[in-house]
Amino acid sequence: MTTMKRTLTLVLIAALALAGGGCRGAKKPEIAPELATSDEALFKEAEKYLKKDRERARLYLRQIIDSFPKSFYAQRAQLAIADTYFSAGDEGNMILAATEYRQFISLYPYSPSASYAQYQVAMCFFKKILKPGRDQQKAVQALTEFKRVTTTYPQTEEAENARAKIKECEERLAQHTFNIGFHYYRVKAFKAATQRLTEVLTTYPFFSGLDRLYFVMGDAYFQWAKIDQAGPFLTKLITDYPKSKYVKKAEEILRKIEIIKAKTPPPAKEPVKKT
Repeated sequence: MTTMKRTLTLVLIAALALAGGGCRGAKKPEIAPELATSDEALFKEAEKYLKKDRERARLYLRQIIDSFPKSFYAQRAQLAIADTYFSAGDEGNMILAATEYRQFISLYPYSPSASYAQYQVAMCFFKKILKPGRDQQKAVQALTEFKRVTTTYPQTEEAENARAKIKECEERLAQHTFNIGFHYYRVKAFKAATQRLTEVLTTYPFFSGLDRLYFVMGDAYFQWAKIDQAGPFLTKLITDYPKSKYVKKAEEILRKIEIIKAKTPPPAKEPVKKT
């Protein structure tokens, strides 16, 4: 056998050995008989792997659900499975986590942990919310799920936390809609701008940027030559937010409106018809 042939043979043997080792490594761990007969033992074994080997932990947890569906540990196992997906954090695992949390609620609707499961469903979406300039579908979904926490489990700690998260979601959605309206304002598409800004006012009345919104709305109507609609927004800015940086600009526009009105002749009176 030549040196070249010997080298090729050794490489082939090594590759086969590695392939065999990989197959053996991918084999699922078997559950020992002494564990398989005890839900508590299976759960304790799963706890050892929750952080270092989620797949192995889920193997034991699902065995509890399959073998002891009425067990107290079956509830804990279902919730723990959901938590393993949530802790992974990526998009795919968040989808699986939400599915598992929902399944827990469906199976155990009266469990004390149902409120936690519902809160976690909302967090699966909340964790993946994009910045206001990008698609906000996740924020809409999170908002819906957080509201479900407050209506279904109003007296729980999760409901209190959900109320804070609702404000965050609404702020993000308001900012997103404002940004769209402001873009239309900058390109002088005033009708589209005022429609979007009105949407913020009617849907998110606690938006933190209301002073800026009132100014943009007023100025948009002013530049659109709808001075009667401009005035109320500029006046509200001045009265509600006297320290806002937009007050001086609003006052300037209001002065211009007064000058325009003073120069505009009053409408001609219709002649009185004689009977």
